Amino acid sequence: MTGSPFLALPGAVPAEGVDVGVPGHYGNPIVEQRRLEGGQAIVDLSDRGVLSVTGPDRLSWLHSMASQALDRLSPGVAAEALFLDASGRIEHVVHVVDDGETAWLIVEGTDAAPLAAFLDRMRFMLRVEVADRSGELAVVAAMSSSALDAAVPAYAPAGVPLDWADPWSSPAPNAHRYAADAGHPASDWHWIERIVPRSALAEAAAAVRAGRVAVAGSLAAEALRIAAWRPRLATEVDERSIPHELDWLRSAVDLGKGCYKGQETVAKVLNLGRPPRRLVLLHLDGSDTVLPAPGDVVVGEKVRPEPAEGEAPERREVGHVTSSAMHHELGPVALAVVKRAVPADLPLIVESHGIDVAAAQVEIVPADAGAAVDVPRLPRLGIRK
Repeated sequence: MTGSPFLALPGAVPAEGVDVGVPGHYGNPIVEQRRLEGGQAIVDLSDRGVLSVTGPDRLSWLHSMASQALDRLSPGVAAEALFLDASGRIEHVVHVVDDGETAWLIVEGTDAAPLAAFLDRMRFMLRVEVADRSGELAVVAAMSSSALDAAVPAYAPAGVPLDWADPWSSPAPNAHRYAADAGHPASDWHWIERIVPRSALAEAAAAVRAGRVAVAGSLAAEALRIAAWRPRLATEVDERSIPHELDWLRSAVDLGKGCYKGQETVAKVLNLGRPPRRLVLLHLDGSDTVLPAPGDVVVGEKVRPEPAEGEAPERREVGHVTSSAMHHELGPVALAVVKRAVPADLPLIVESHGIDVAAAQVEIVPADAGAAVDVPRLPRLGIRK
């Protein structure tokens, strides 16, 4: 893939980390956030991957492996799905839109080749074909279709626009939410990802130059995503992550379907257990102008009931930062994964760059999230009342 035309726009500063290959910002990430949130700007996501799945068995085949019900997905309707391992841990995340002839999967750029290889191995005798189309197709995103339309026409090779509207803000009936709907910031998250020919990126960049639409970098998009409590494979997921910990049952798991790899763990943790870890939003102290980085350790201080004079509180590692940003209204914020038993009102500290950054947590997956099914306690044998 050649470099993105957006990197040649005035003021473009290349992104680092998980979004390398696209602009991180264009000089003022805070202003870019406001424009993006207001539906006036587009974001270059050409670092993402695009896979196509063709053939008459494509939807039933994907349905059989994924956490989401895809067998009756209507053309143009967006869906999100997870591919799990046998222990229910997250391996792949896909944004799916079908046009009646092809199922299109938007994925993290680094996950395109591994997922394509996995799917190709699973075809067996079914009538499906898998292709990595990342070299010819790209993704641009916005908070409104009007901003996208001002930049580049919708791509519809089979007559159905390949626009993926994030279901995070409107969970399906068979979804489960750990976070309460009341006051959930997902109500302000109206994210749309548009698949376009990679050659059309130059057209979109030209629209920005001409002033027909504003542009925002990946830093602005990440800040709004974090504020919406929206998990992402490249940031929130590690080798132990299960969907419950990140509240991903909200948008990517259909609890009415079964018979997919990892489904037993999904059902068991939801119905009988508790997520071993949980996602939180951290409001960070910005007085030292230090923004913690992904991977920074989150600690809690344990104060003894009667500490000796001069004794410092004992520190215990309770989790780690997964993503962070400077939000235009909330200030410095981060998403973090912490241990389930960490009290919701416990003040936390992020150890970053040799500095202690105070953090107050907002529950996303509650500390007291329990079993969805109340299993009655059976009487012990030999005891009668």
